[in-house]
Amino acid sequence: MTYPFPLQLRRIAFIFFIILSLSFSADIFGKKRSSSSGRGRSARSQKSKKATARNRRTSRRGGRTYARSSRRGRSRMSARGVRRQRQLVAREQSAALSALQRRLRRPLTRRERAAELRRVASRHRRDLLEARRRAEAARLAAIARQRAIDAAMRNEVQTFIANDDLTNEDPEVRRVAVNALGNHAGTVVVMDPITGRVYAVVNQEWGLRRGFKPCSTIKLVTGVAGLAENVIPVNETASTVRIDLTSALAHSDNPYFQRVGSQLGFDKMVEYAKDLGLGEKTGANVNYEFAGRLPENKPGFVERRMFSHADGFEVTPMQLGTLVSAMANGGKLLTPQISRAPKLNTKVRRQLDISSDVWQRMVPGMVGAVNYGSGRRAYDPLQTVAGKTGTCIGQGGWVGLFTSYAPLVSPRLAVVVITQGTDARHHFPAAVAGTIYRELNHRFGTPTNMQVADTLDDEEKEVADAEEAAAENGDTTTTPGSTATETKQNATATVPSISPAVAQPSPQAAPTQSPALRGTVKRVLMPIEKRNEPANNTTTLPTTPTKTPDQNAPGQRPRRTQPNQP
Repeated sequence: MTYPFPLQLRRIAFIFFIILSLSFSADIFGKKRSSSSGRGRSARSQKSKKATARNRRTSRRGGRTYARSSRRGRSRMSARGVRRQRQLVAREQSAALSALQRRLRRPLTRRERAAELRRVASRHRRDLLEARRRAEAARLAAIARQRAIDAAMRNEVQTFIANDDLTNEDPEVRRVAVNALGNHAGTVVVMDPITGRVYAVVNQEWGLRRGFKPCSTIKLVTGVAGLAENVIPVNETASTVRIDLTSALAHSDNPYFQRVGSQLGFDKMVEYAKDLGLGEKTGANVNYEFAGRLPENKPGFVERRMFSHADGFEVTPMQLGTLVSAMANGGKLLTPQISRAPKLNTKVRRQLDISSDVWQRMVPGMVGAVNYGSGRRAYDPLQTVAGKTGTCIGQGGWVGLFTSYAPLVSPRLAVVVITQGTDARHHFPAAVAGTIYRELNHRFGTPTNMQVADTLDDEEKEVADAEEAAAENGDTTTTPGSTATETKQNATATVPSISPAVAQPSPQAAPTQSPALRGTVKRVLMPIEKRNEPANNTTTLPTTPTKTPDQNAPGQRPRRTQPNQP
């Protein structure tokens, strides 16, 4: 039999046909696969978008739920807590399935397994809700107990205030201090840091006869001791150390004072605390006074906390008042006297053997505490206040303190405020002291830190020349803008400085510039003269009589009426 084509050609054609068929089928399968994968990717993308939107809605709902929970006192569970709860539920479900299978003595069906899992999960949710309910009830009960304690303490304080002896107290100062404290659990001591006169003690039971943990106000003692013993270097700046003394006082930095105190040691710290009047009676003219308490180095006593948190110390507000008064007057530890006598004989218990540089280096930190630090609520724009805050747990609850003096240039008041309970939080004592300073500023305050330009303008030059000529001729007739008693000798007298925040003239003296000073700007200060207060406790500005200058007086020139007049 013969074939039209040779056998070899037929085989080649068959192989070629198979190859074409395979390539064609592969091309079609690839197109279908790409289209299906594209549709899959599109479906997954749409699904992820829906899931993202759903998650956003859930997160928003969860945020609202979390806000409601936070208002109710519950905090959101952490991721670790969620994992722990899931593991606990899984173990409980596994144990329940095993117990049910042993009880039935046969394998569980799918429906039985699902029902048992739901039952265990539901029981766990009920237990969790019950635990949350109990925690919320305990929180509300604790709040109710604290409110009851605060109310009882405030009522007790109001009773003590009503029983205070007002015989020798200043009525205006007491009224301001009582109003500043309000219906809060605390005590206030207001005294003169120069003479030791005590103007008022609001709640004398707490102010004189009860001891309090001084908390961070003990850092004043640590700072003074560290400077006096050269533990704090003279050239200490924020660039050489992590934090310097000024910042540590302003922001009440605990590690800084713990480091300084550790270098001082227990004995040196107690020695300086005794020198500053802690642990002994102040000697005030009262029936009974608590002497306070100093720490004892017993086993288990954490020494480093003594320098920053005042562990082991107990002080009275009067003791803190004499301590801060010694810092204000240059190292004189005074005996406080509650008296309204016009002239008071100052009683100095002892002169501290501490250099003036130590007191001066403590001032920037105390001023910083009020201006930008922890005692900002005591800030007074009309005068510079130096103070130190303290907040800690003592006597079974929160204790808040603020000890201070003002004005910085010539101190007239030292104010100490101590509160307990809820009223001790958020530096409330500093706010009370700030109110007292602002309310009594008209009587005891002195504007400070005014920068006075000594460069005279044209009119001031004329006035100065006229004063100089009148002094040479022996004529004390005044010129416009000068007082009747001003002559060339007091033309260079200093004037009161005024705070940059509020600049206003002081009633003590009128500013007068000297023609001898040219082109300089300097800070000028003046000591505060004691003023006789009127009976109605109001302050009036003194009037200065002026005279019209004699135009024909020798040695005087008429004042120009126009600036451009030759």
